[in-house]
Amino acid sequence: MLRIVSLFLSTTILLQSFNFGLSDVLQMDELLEHANFHAEKYGDNFFDFLSKHYGDLKQEHDILHQEEKRNHEELPLNHQLCSHFSSFFIINITYTVRLEKLFSFSDSSRNFIYKESSSLFEKPSVFQPPRHA
Repeated sequence: MLRIVSLFLSTTILLQSFNFGLSDVLQMDELLEHANFHAEKYGDNFFDFLSKHYGDLKQEHDILHQEEKRNHEELPLNHQLCSHFSSFFIINITYTVRLEKLFSFSDSSRNFIYKESSSLFEKPSVFQPPRHA
């Protein structure tokens, strides 16, 4: 069951990375109808049809056949995508120092009485009680 779920999620992420959504699946019947129209009117096979609507011949076909513009807009995968996002991250210096202490080599020949706490819930110096000078 775990494999089926992971396969389903992986496939979903892959399809979304190609910008292939549910609306494109619902428009597949219009793609097939328009492909049949091209086969009857122009004698195109399916690969010629794909080349005229998604490939090298797209600009030429759009210029020559303006009357089909409405049908071309209803085809799947015919939408523009422009996504801008910014990602940033903040490095918590306190956490990285503690990680260095955790993974650093420690000399076991010395005996220390006091060991510094490595708790992540330690309060900063602002919230410590006042100290006498």
